[in-house]
Parts: sequence; C-alpha cells; structure tokens
Amino acid sequence: MTSHTPQIDKADAVAVSRRGLIIGPIAANVAFVMELTLVPLLLPAIQLQLGLSIGDLAWIFNSYGIAVAIGVLLSGWCGDAFDTRKVFGYGVALFAAGSLLVATSKSFEMLIAGRAIQGLGAGIFSPLLPLLLTRASPLKPGRMLIVWGSIAGYVSAFAPLFYGSFFSKFGWNIGFIFIALLAIVALILLNGLRDTNERAETPVLPKDYSQLFRARHLWVTFIYVFCTYGSITYYLFRLPVWLSDNEVRTASVGFALTVMWLTFSALSTLLRNMVDGPQIRTIMFASPLLIVVGFFLSYDNENLFLIVLSCVLVGAGLACSNAPSTQLILRFAPKGLSAASTSLDITFARLGGIAMVALLAEAGFPYASSATAVSCFAAAACALMASKGLGLSASHVPNPTP
Repeated sequence: MTSHTPQIDKADAVAVSRRGLIIGPIAANVAFVMELTLVPLLLPAIQLQLGLSIGDLAWIFNSYGIAVAIGVLLSGWCGDAFDTRKVFGYGVALFAAGSLLVATSKSFEMLIAGRAIQGLGAGIFSPLLPLLLTRASPLKPGRMLIVWGSIAGYVSAFAPLFYGSFFSKFGWNIGFIFIALLAIVALILLNGLRDTNERAETPVLPKDYSQLFRARHLWVTFIYVFCTYGSITYYLFRLPVWLSDNEVRTASVGFALTVMWLTFSALSTLLRNMVDGPQIRTIMFASPLLIVVGFFLSYDNENLFLIVLSCVLVGAGLACSNAPSTQLILRFAPKGLSAASTSLDITFARLGGIAMVALLAEAGFPYASSATAVSCFAAAACALMASKGLGLSASHVPNPTP
C-alpha cells in the first residue's frame, strides 16, 4: 500500500493543478466581465459626483478600451514567446492595481489614469484566457469556452442587481473595489499552481507573423467581432445614460442589465454542446439579428417591459457571438500564433466598441439605430463567409489546441 502512495499523491496534485488552471482564469474572467457589467451602471453616478459631460463619460469609457487594444497587442507577442501563465498573471496584477486606483480616484485625470492601467492589464491577460482553458480541456474546447462564458455571466449578472439594490448608497467606488478583489483572488489561485504545474522550458521557435495576413477567414471573423461587439458595447454605454435621463431608478437599471447577463449565461449553457459542430454557422448568423432588434426595442425608455425584452435579445446576441467567434478564431489561427490571434480578437472587439461609442456618444436615437443596423447586417454577412472556411460536417470538430 505504501508503494502506491506517491502515485496517489501525484495524481491528487495533478487534479488540484488542473482545477486551478480552470478556476484561476475563470475568476479573472469574472472580474473582466464585471468591468463590462458594472461600469455602464456606474457612469451616471460618476458623472454626477465629478460634474462631467457625456463627452467626458465617453473618455472614461474609451480610455479603458484604448488601453485594452494596446495591451492585447503586447499580449499576443508575449503569450506566444514566453510562459503563457506568467504573462497572464502579470496582466491580472496590473488590472487589479488599476481597479484600486480607479476606486480611490478623486478627479477626472486620476480616473483616466486608473482606467488606462486597468485596461492595459485587461488587454494583457484577457486574450490568454481561451488558451489556458482550452489547453486544460483539449478534448472539448468549445464546451470549455461555453462553460467559461456561462459561469462568468451568471456571476456577473447579479453584480448590477446587488449594486443597484444594496450598494449604490456607498458610492460608485465600491464597484471597482469588487472588481479589484476578484482579480486578486485570481492572482492568488494562479500563484498557488507554481509547485504543481511547472513545466520544462521549450525552445521558442521563430514566428512567421505574415501568416496572419494570409488567413482570410480569420480576418473575416475579426470584422464580425468588430461589428457585433461594437454594437453591444455602445448599447451597454448608452442604455444606462438614457434611462437615468428619464429618472429611472438605479435598481431598475441594474435589474435590466442583470436580465441581459442572465440571458447571456442561460443561452450560453444551452449552446454548450453545439459550438463544436455544424450549428455554429446558424448561431453566429443569429447574433447580429438579435442585437439589432433588441437595440430598436430600447427606444421606448419609459416602458420597462420593452427595456427588459431589449436586454433579453441583446444578451442572447452576445451569447451567440461570444464563444462561437472565439472558436472560429482559434480554428483559423496559424500554427504557433494562437495567442496573437486571440489578442487580435480582443483588439477588434475593443476597437469596435471605441469606434461606436466615440461616433455615437452624443447621437440621437435615429442616427444611432441606423448605424447599429448597418454594423449588425455587416456582421451577419461576415458570419456566413467565415463559417464557410470551416467546411463543417456533423463529424468534424475543430481543434483549437495550438
């Protein structure tokens, strides 16, 4: 019996390490998604406390997105050239530090600086999330991406509701403190893997980044991401401001956003067994159509039922875009350039949001809805073109493992 003990201990250590490889990144992703979830809800309170204009709010929103876009380019190179987990950890640490700086900000300039640091950290670690998770579950990569998204969605869905119902009286700062604490927890989990998950260093082969420019279907998918995430980001930015202008209570705004994220999580769970098969084409095509219908329903800001229905449709659109587009990007990524490809995925998502918010921040609903419709129909066309590149059949399952 004694002779088997080391084997049992080793098996237990591997199991603990594998769980950490999944739980650590998911915890970081929850913090990342909470930024997307809570910040739109916090914007009216920030505007009131600091006396900002809608243009200033756009800078607060976009300074994070611009920093993310810069960070992901750095992440793409570092993630393919160095230890992926260590690069991921450095990004999470920066994200936590930036979140704490934002939480303690007393001025517009300090707030912008904190958002930039927060965004740089998010840009470094967020593209590496799907790599760490799919490597931890190579047999069912699409299923793991769906589980990742749905868990983060379920947790983050309740953040706006709890903040709007219970914590808004403590000020907007408490939201960023929550985000920082989650990032710190993720960092602790990742550091705890050091003894059980160290691997021998492998020589780094030269990377031919020109392959990225020859991957036509990859770039079509990037355009799809740009359009869908741009529309969703603008919706998240503008809806709380529209509702606050109509004196809708913070709790009601939080409830609407909670409905959106719960829809995203629930539908992601339902789709978990479909994204590895031929249904991915239909799923991705449905996303922009759901988004544009949901956006048009948000026009009547005084009808809570229509606002909730709008959030349901946009949340469903996000679920149909999130894991499926990541799955395609990993499938189309040139060999050895998975981190660079997922970095560009985040870059295009953030650039889409930056462009839509910058162009439409002060636009009226007719102009904003027209621009959103054009963006979504372009995404639908891209979904059809990108899915043809897979040559999917019922028996074919893409393997994104680098």
